[in-house]
Amino acid sequence: MTIKVIFHKAEEGGYWAEVPALRGCVSQGETIEETKLNIKEAIEAFLEISNDEILLETYDEVVELAI
Repeated sequence: MTIKVIFHKAEEGGYWAEVPALRGCVSQGETIEETKLNIKEAIEAFLEISNDEILLETYDEVVELAI
């Protein structure tokens, strides 16, 4: 899976990143490399939902799709 990430220089130093497709998914770091690692972790956490957290109706079904 690939996803677009926008990296910004932070006014106070370092960088911050946001994922437009995942509203509210942001992270920061002192270097671009650190910010890349941090935003990757943020994306993984954002997309990870346990089945216990999903409210299902009688005929609903959870399906995982590869993008």
